Amino acid sequence: MVKFIESELVLLKKQIGEMWTLVYNQLDRAGEAVLTLDRELAQQVLVRERRVNAFELKIDSDVEDIIALYNPVAIDLRFVLAMMKINTDLERLGDFAEGIARFVINTKEVALDSELVKNLRLGEMVSQVLSMLELAKKALEEENLELATAVFAKDNLLDEINVEATGVLADYLKIHPESALTCLNLVSVFRKLERSGDHITNIAEEIVFFIDAKVLKHSGRTDEHYPDGKE
Repeated sequence: MVKFIESELVLLKKQIGEMWTLVYNQLDRAGEAVLTLDRELAQQVLVRERRVNAFELKIDSDVEDIIALYNPVAIDLRFVLAMMKINTDLERLGDFAEGIARFVINTKEVALDSELVKNLRLGEMVSQVLSMLELAKKALEEENLELATAVFAKDNLLDEINVEATGVLADYLKIHPESALTCLNLVSVFRKLERSGDHITNIAEEIVFFIDAKVLKHSGRTDEHYPDGKE
């Protein structure tokens, strides 16, 4: 039984990694599309969103099967629960990528004002989201607690850029009132990027949840946190 559940957990982690790569590529394409208003690239994001949804359902089903068939406990249960929650957060990130792509498809602008994009720090925000997602993935792959906790500090920059963006857009509208709709929709793009950071932070928290229990288990210090010696 132990060998069987170990192989299932390895497979689950592999599937999460594949889902992660798919979602990363979705956000990368969506970010590039919004910076360049590349509608063809945005359309690719919309088409691939179905794959993200299908992947999420497949992983959810596999998690249910693992719990039903193997009744995991302690560290194994923590891992399965963490993967289930990470799967949900990854799917939400896919939704945000789709929403950003739809902005590109629906906007009537041929190109965004390059000076506005620079002042908004939009490229920096996109890069930070991708950096956070990449760091969190590495933390899971290496089961590295320090990498996982490093994700939290990176979210502060997203919050900062998001807060500043409203003022930058307001100033721009005073000079370019004809761009009101585009600016309004850009607020939504920034909100999606900021929320992406929140979900990646959630993912990092789940990784910490899993790794911390594993470290405690192998160090023999579980009874310091659990009076009954159980996890």
